[in-house]
Amino acid sequence: MFGLEPMQFWTFLFLLLSFGLYIYIAWRSRVKETKEFYVASRGVPTIANGAAVAADWMSAASFIGMAGMIAFLGSDGSVYLMGWTGGYVLLALLLAPYLRKWGKFTVPEFVGDRYSDTVRVVAAICAIVISFTYVVGQMTGGGVVFARFLGLEAHWAVVVAAVVIFFYAVLGGMKGITYTQVAQYFVLIIAYLIPAVAVSQQIGGFPIPQVTYGTILAELDALRTEFGLDRFTEAFTGRDGGQLDVFLVTMSLMIGTAGLPHVIIRFYTTKTVRGARFSAFWALFFISLLYLTAPAVGAFTNLNLLQGAREATADSLPAWIEPWETAGYVELNTDSGAIESVSNAAASGADLIVSNDIMVLASPEIGGLPAPIIGLMAAGGMAAALSTAAGLLLVISSSASHDIYYRMISKEKASEKQQMLVGRLAMSGAVLVAIIAGLNPPAFVAQVVAFAFGLAASTFFPILILGIFWKKANAKGAAAGMLTGLIFSASYMIYTLPLFGLEANDHIWGISPEGIGTIGAALNFIVTITVSNLTKPPSEEVQEMVESIRYPAKQQLEAAGKL
Repeated sequence: MFGLEPMQFWTFLFLLLSFGLYIYIAWRSRVKETKEFYVASRGVPTIANGAAVAADWMSAASFIGMAGMIAFLGSDGSVYLMGWTGGYVLLALLLAPYLRKWGKFTVPEFVGDRYSDTVRVVAAICAIVISFTYVVGQMTGGGVVFARFLGLEAHWAVVVAAVVIFFYAVLGGMKGITYTQVAQYFVLIIAYLIPAVAVSQQIGGFPIPQVTYGTILAELDALRTEFGLDRFTEAFTGRDGGQLDVFLVTMSLMIGTAGLPHVIIRFYTTKTVRGARFSAFWALFFISLLYLTAPAVGAFTNLNLLQGAREATADSLPAWIEPWETAGYVELNTDSGAIESVSNAAASGADLIVSNDIMVLASPEIGGLPAPIIGLMAAGGMAAALSTAAGLLLVISSSASHDIYYRMISKEKASEKQQMLVGRLAMSGAVLVAIIAGLNPPAFVAQVVAFAFGLAASTFFPILILGIFWKKANAKGAAAGMLTGLIFSASYMIYTLPLFGLEANDHIWGISPEGIGTIGAALNFIVTITVSNLTKPPSEEVQEMVESIRYPAKQQLEAAGKL
């Protein structure tokens, strides 16, 4: 078929069809006004917005990384599933309706109106840092897809992924991104579920992954014991900090989810406040389709991998190993004549070292599924990376152009055209820097994304909650709290990760960098409350504004003499 192997042909076909659809939607939705660019003119239907939110939130970390973490960490990997899912419930109940009622373009704009313009700048900087950290994970995930399935070298794979993301994000703005994300959701969920159903049928003779998952756990535990690995069902054995770190990571992911600017901004696009609330629940339904399947995918892939490793010899290796080794995501040592142990890429001394990031994408190959399903999985992985990256780039763009340039530098004198130009230039700069970072990511995709959640937890979540539910929170308190949370959490991440050419240091008290956001959030709350109590409270106008957001009918009842 056109000189291509069957797997490459189907990959090219599915990627071509899906990319063509995304670019067509972006072109048809291209915009010229900031209201369309940033909030899609607040006209997105509820169900469509729910699907777009799901695609925006279920990034390469959910599609590519989460099941991979579960595959190698077993129950320990479930902290990602619990944290991300629980956090979305917090977002839907505590923040989304109130922020939509405020009716602004961006999270920093809410912060500016609620506190002050100085705090707006701090919030814009935090939004850019969080979104940039997050987008690095998406570039990395896109690079994995292109490197393996299109045969590109790793650095060119990241560049190609970045160019595609940049093209339609710049073209369509929020309007184009929204409807593109609806299409991407259905691509990624179909691509995730079809291989899962096929492997479930192959392993257990039953096409429902969640049912088969329960029937193979005993076999998987026995096989892992044979290889000298922890039992898959054994609870939380892989963290130095034990249960404390499990709690901190789960909480960081939960409150980080509720503070993510690129997810919150999606609720500004609905027609009504009621639409924002119901789109949140539609999104939770769409998300659950993948999240309830991810543990099964991780277990199935782990089982197939270990069974293949047990039967392999140096002269007869599973067919999937060589292409992934060529792509740079598998390391193989055949000196011993057999594959004796399997571990994640952080391990040493193993005969087969496999990156967490390939476990979902490689699962159809490991399971021996046909080429069309392998190609479909590649298209799904790219859909997940593209959908979230586009939303992140829009946050970076809006923070730079609307919150910093338009509101602070030009003093609201900039034209629509000038704002759009600054926004697109900010996107361009973010993509270039993200490419560089994506070539040398500090950790696996899911972990890099978890760092972004930690930064969101330690910066935005406390001041949004206090800004809505505590009238006395003021500008000085919010600025001090955000800076404390950002500096503390970012410093710890840099200290414990191999960044900027520095060696990684040991975790303090066993606290992983993925969990430090919980402590950063606690410090943010303490500092914001303390400073607010020690300084002048907000004006009566601001306090009344908070009342109107929380109790929208109160003013009408007062006017009617009923209060």
